[in-house]
Amino acid sequence: MNSVRLPAEYEPPTPVEELSVRSADGIRLHVEVHGQPGAPTVVLAHGWTCSTAFWAPVIRELSDRYRVVAYDQRGHGHSEIPPSRVRYSTRALAEDLSAVLERTVPAGERAVLAGHSMGGMTIMAAAGRAEVAERTAAAVLISTGPSELVAELTVLPPAVRSPGLRRFLHRQLLRSRLPLGPVSPVSRVALKYATMGPGSPAGQVEATARIVHACPTSVRANWAAVLDRLDVHAGLARLTAPTSVVVGTDDRLTPPVHAHRMVAGLKDPQGLLLLPGVGHMSPLERPTEVAAEIHRMAAQHLVGAPSQSAPSAVPAEGSTEERTAVA
Repeated sequence: MNSVRLPAEYEPPTPVEELSVRSADGIRLHVEVHGQPGAPTVVLAHGWTCSTAFWAPVIRELSDRYRVVAYDQRGHGHSEIPPSRVRYSTRALAEDLSAVLERTVPAGERAVLAGHSMGGMTIMAAAGRAEVAERTAAAVLISTGPSELVAELTVLPPAVRSPGLRRFLHRQLLRSRLPLGPVSPVSRVALKYATMGPGSPAGQVEATARIVHACPTSVRANWAAVLDRLDVHAGLARLTAPTSVVVGTDDRLTPPVHAHRMVAGLKDPQGLLLLPGVGHMSPLERPTEVAAEIHRMAAQHLVGAPSQSAPSAVPAEGSTEERTAVA
């Protein structure tokens, strides 16, 4: 029996519209539209093993001012599961984002794109596509990285010193095909350690566990194989839109080293926001700060976006290059 109650803010909000979008290879993608019809658009792309439900608290923060589009990556949530391993690739991620943007952002209009983890990798992978670039006003890359994911993982304790052994064991963890099974006290502890900050309350851990455990084992493993060999540096270099980067200081899956490298490689970096004590699931752990950063980028770069300040723990006097949210 599940003894942890899910707080209301993590319950998926009811969309104002649901769409079925076909990608270039025919895979059907589930798309949700929230918020204000006719308002400036924000598009959210979730990460590995997650779904549109992952964005629930961020959608609630943004939906009073924006038209918020969220979609399930292929194989996740309500989107179609690819019939073969060859349908899992960074090219597929880019084509899926392109299809969603073409359906939800009319020609001549632009949106702010925000991607968490594999969603950020999606934005980088798609950056060289004209149909994506012309619809992108700005981007926010959240808890993500362009390459060397296995090499930089910090899930294993420092006692495992050998770089070769660490890389081998991390790869085994990443690509495991073991089913996660039902959410349990043990799985909550393990998931919190690997993906969240030590101060994450039980409700946040429960929301994360329910989302991650819902991902089919085959989908999790097939995307892990893509992430193992990921390299979207070329896309990062082609990302010309103003782009900000967000990362938690306690992120074990995409540690801050990735964030610093991305900022250094961007054509138009708009700052690095550090979230103290936050792990990999930053939009669930600190939704107010993540939503405020998306709003900041929209207010500065998206025509028609509200210009008033959003409630935020981000200090206004912070450096334009690197800011630290108030813990």
